[in-house]
Amino acid sequence: MNPARYLDYNGEFYRSTDAIFQTTNRSFRYGDGIFETMRCENGKIHLLNYHVQRLKEGVSLLQFDRLNMFDESFILSRVEALLKKNDLLESECRIRLAVFRDGEGLYTPTTNMPAYLLEASRLDKKINIHNQAGLIIDIFPDHRKSVNTLSGLKSSNALLYVLAANYRKKHGLDDVVILNQEGFICESSSSNIFVIYQNNIYTPALTEGCVDGVMRRSIIDFAGETGIEIIEAQINPHILNEAEEIFLTNAVHGMQCVLGYKKKRYFNRLSKEFWSQYECWLDTRDTE
Repeated sequence: MNPARYLDYNGEFYRSTDAIFQTTNRSFRYGDGIFETMRCENGKIHLLNYHVQRLKEGVSLLQFDRLNMFDESFILSRVEALLKKNDLLESECRIRLAVFRDGEGLYTPTTNMPAYLLEASRLDKKINIHNQAGLIIDIFPDHRKSVNTLSGLKSSNALLYVLAANYRKKHGLDDVVILNQEGFICESSSSNIFVIYQNNIYTPALTEGCVDGVMRRSIIDFAGETGIEIIEAQINPHILNEAEEIFLTNAVHGMQCVLGYKKKRYFNRLSKEFWSQYECWLDTRDTE
């Protein structure tokens, strides 16, 4: 990941090395905010409608004012301006939009107005399932994720994911599976998880505490429109030893196939066929 020279803070451009926050910033102090990570290619933001929908739901849940501020028009215009400022209009980039409560205060905020920070970074290579070797994963044993109405948010409070990623790195893994408070599969450290078992596709239900991923939403919409059944369920981690295939999804990497879990190995034939059908469906929607 190559950070760009400039970022957009509340409509003004700053150099990425500038000090733009004070210690009273609520995102820094309390994790009082949410964020969207988007993939942008040649100025086009993939799955933008899903990102906007989730963002509006998030700012509403966090009781921010100006719920309709971050619509498609606003995000497109600000992203285009930032890419142009950084000479990235023809590049493939990761876009990060952080939205947090402005103002000061202790736990009780002085205002519910939102502020935002928009960043862009160039992706090093074309992301494609066909040039991925497959991931080696294991279960993250140290902490579990609580299940509540905030579980689906992409929250600025990401301690669980930081610790999971640190465990992944320490043990030489590509990713780890996070379990919820009841010991059932929730998600991975950076993605939603799908399991193919006895030719059925399963994914943890939102009631299991997983992040409400935009790629997850898009895939479930695709399946619903094309007659493919995806079962949202409570999933016991023992299924990882019995499953035929496993794949992970997020907005930046699309689909990533899992090659191995402990001594178990997967071959991902159905996963790749499924992804090819999804890409064709997505291309059709983009041209409508």
